[in-house]
Amino acid sequence: MRVLMLSWEYPPVVVGGLSRHVHALARHLVRDGHEVVVLCRHVAGTDAETHPTTDRVVEGVRIIRVAEDPMHVTFERDLVAWTLAMGHAMVRAGAELLRGWRPEVVHAHDWLVTHPAIALADAAQVPLIGTIHATEAGRHSGWLSHPLNQQVHSVEWWLANRVDALITCSQAMRVEVAHLFEVDPEEITVIHNGIEERGWRVTESEIAGAREAHSPAGAPLLLYFGRLEWEKGVQDLLAAMPGIRREHPGTRLVVAGKGRHLEELVEQSKKLRLRRAVDFVGHLSDRDLRAVLAAADAVVLPSRYEPFGIVALEAAAAKAPLIASTAGGLGEVVIDGETGLAFSPGDVQAIATAVNQVLVDPDAAGRRAHTAQSRLAADFDWGQIAAETAAVYRRTRIGEPATLGRPKIATGNAFEP
Repeated sequence: MRVLMLSWEYPPVVVGGLSRHVHALARHLVRDGHEVVVLCRHVAGTDAETHPTTDRVVEGVRIIRVAEDPMHVTFERDLVAWTLAMGHAMVRAGAELLRGWRPEVVHAHDWLVTHPAIALADAAQVPLIGTIHATEAGRHSGWLSHPLNQQVHSVEWWLANRVDALITCSQAMRVEVAHLFEVDPEEITVIHNGIEERGWRVTESEIAGAREAHSPAGAPLLLYFGRLEWEKGVQDLLAAMPGIRREHPGTRLVVAGKGRHLEELVEQSKKLRLRRAVDFVGHLSDRDLRAVLAAADAVVLPSRYEPFGIVALEAAAAKAPLIASTAGGLGEVVIDGETGLAFSPGDVQAIATAVNQVLVDPDAAGRRAHTAQSRLAADFDWGQIAAETAAVYRRTRIGEPATLGRPKIATGNAFEP
């Protein structure tokens, strides 16, 4: 099939797990014989002089990367205006594409590409597929208190109700999307994220180097990796660290990633007198991350909200003992006592208890890590995921035209009756 995908991030533009998802899905669809064009963007803050629109084939995928318009807007300060400007650039590039090439389906990934995806699906007169990877209400624990939250929620609602087929990455997200956007859950297809088949082994010298860099005295070493946002719950892991260090003196933590919550986390570590025990290392290269994964005694993923949790799969691929909250899709990836240890989101004491359990019985932790790794090929294979997605493409037809008004915005918590 001929597939046009739209995504606001695609390597080397990486913000979170969405980039890896679209990248892997596009490449595996191509391997299966499909023709895939990805419409995406350059890094934020560039313009058409520094980063003009490009049209290249990489790994079999045709990637059209649009230039930013001259308008002075930034993602951080003007999110909706920036998103609309990006969408306008995508519509222009897509219109040029349609003059000589026509897709059989358009696939939109998340709310930021809603406007151009709808416009291009309408112009091409083909079915529109939408994957919702997260929701604004979910990211804010159900509260849509500010105008920006309401604007984003309303675009998500529009995408969910406009598409001809809807996909989520977990059963938890299917329930969430059906409730928030008033969609029949039976019409939502769940297709899990996957893990790439790549080497996760590193040399003993690299592992020793990571231990020397982050725990030179040989004390227990914990790792968090992912975006630094409030919903990722790193603040709860920091709050658990004093208790963990009382039981296991000298325990250290590596926090790998970037995000808006960084300064608050650094300040929290200072207030807890943990600043010398926590290494904020920013974004790590794949090689460096693998070394720290191999060196760590446990990976802790304390998310308050997590639609799926690709990082849990990466930890499993590296055979790292895993401790994770039961938030959203993490509860489907990490099976408590079998592939890792699980705790309720926000439960600081439960984090400390789980860490203690791993550190006092590393053999049992190693067995759970082995089980988690062995599960990947059966349940999270990208070849299977691409085939399931292509099956959605094939069976989807254009729905009846519908006029959609503006959705009602919950005045209280959107997850409560």
